[in-house]
Amino acid sequence: MTYLRKLVLVVIVCQTFFLLACDKKRVFDNSFPIENAQWTLDDAKQFSFEIEDTAALYNVLINVRNNNEYEYRNLHLFIKMTSPSKKYFEDTVEFQLADHRGKWMGKGAGNIWQSQLMMLKNVKLLEKGAYQVDILQGMRDDTLESITDIGLRIELAI
Repeated sequence: MTYLRKLVLVVIVCQTFFLLACDKKRVFDNSFPIENAQWTLDDAKQFSFEIEDTAALYNVLINVRNNNEYEYRNLHLFIKMTSPSKKYFEDTVEFQLADHRGKWMGKGAGNIWQSQLMMLKNVKLLEKGAYQVDILQGMRDDTLESITDIGLRIELAI
């Protein structure tokens, strides 16, 4: 490896760490790839995160990646959020991925599009400890094609 390539690699790694460190709002941010971009009805994506500050306000966001082959403009999700004391709430959310003309609304790179949905805004999570969020696709297709990743982000609402 040449000196210039090593230098470029070091700069890229340093920039990545710098950008990640600058995200002061992030409490939790994780994604799961959908194997072969085929999300079955029974394949719940399960996220676990810890909350220490019960006085803070939080935003709960869902991240979705799809490719150009996704045949719908929207995505219905079944969400279940469970607190440390096992209290839970369930919701069904509709995620708009494309406008009425079929133009993707997220950020694109190549044939992959990333979108983010604000599920809960400025909420207090009243219990310290481990929370769990389960996400299922609710499109009623036995196998939903072309969703490549599903993610959850918890951030401070500041």
